[in-house]
Amino acid sequence: MSPLDELEDAPAPEGQLMLKLVATPQDTNLHGDISAGWVISQMEQAAELAAARLAHGRTATVSVNSMDFLCPVRTGSLVQVHTQLLETGNSSMKFNVEVWILPPNERDEDTLYKVTEASFVMVALDDKGRIRVLPSN
Repeated sequence: MSPLDELEDAPAPEGQLMLKLVATPQDTNLHGDISAGWVISQMEQAAELAAARLAHGRTATVSVNSMDFLCPVRTGSLVQVHTQLLETGNSSMKFNVEVWILPPNERDEDTLYKVTEASFVMVALDDKGRIRVLPSN
């Protein structure tokens, strides 16, 4: 088998579906597309949900790497945010977070379009907001 045989014809989301929501008119920018800030906010929320499950409690975002937006998100799009755990440290967790959409008028409900992805580093916190060790599972 050659390396080219391993390439996917149609890329698909990787990781666990963490959020699924509809982009609404209140989330648009001046041009009527969904704002990048709204998309990033959804990505952070998905990372926080995934991290909180792993940490069994409160977490915070430590860093986010750069991201490129591959296509605009239109109002009415079904937005799916997927998270994949990449690594854990003593108190930190690194997730890859992907955003995929199903545009409002897409005829094939299985056709998703990738919007963006980024790595989020999250850290476990105690009740006073101090960094704590991740529980052993």
